[in-house]
Amino acid sequence: MSELNLQRACEYLTQGKVIAYPTEAVWGLGCDPNNRDAVERIAQLKNREIGKGLILVAANIDQLGTLLDSLSEEQVATLEVSWPGPVTWLIPDPHDIIPIWIKGNHQSVAIRVSAHPIVQKLCLEFGSPIVSTSANTGGEQEIRSRLILQQQFASSIDYIVSGELGTQSRTSEIRDLVSGKIIRG
Repeated sequence: MSELNLQRACEYLTQGKVIAYPTEAVWGLGCDPNNRDAVERIAQLKNREIGKGLILVAANIDQLGTLLDSLSEEQVATLEVSWPGPVTWLIPDPHDIIPIWIKGNHQSVAIRVSAHPIVQKLCLEFGSPIVSTSANTGGEQEIRSRLILQQQFASSIDYIVSGELGTQSRTSEIRDLVSGKIIRG
């Protein structure tokens, strides 16, 4: 994957556009989480209620900044042990750092630190976490083929980041950081 590919993807993100990119298991759709119009566009593409919330993906735990300030040392240690990796954590956001159009109807935000090198480089180049949701419409199978991605989304997304999917066989597990409960196994 070339630096030009990443730079172009980040230009699209900055402009409020929607991109597709390879993740550990499936093709993902992403945008700038601070751009409400872009987030709403992804929700519309997926035929998904904005109230359900979306996942953010980061290159490393440092990209989470002040969101970690309200966590205990034990909770931060739990995150550090599982990241980077295929676990998405629901992290409390008592100070509303993350916009409501990302959290949906929840008081927590879903965040994953990716182990996929392309996702890591993309988030580092962009300078912050990005929205990460599987490239599929609600209730449909996740997309694992670039050809199928292009057939289903080419006219509705703005850019596809080149690269290969990782070796994971399924999407990330989702766990609640406060309760430890597995939301999606």
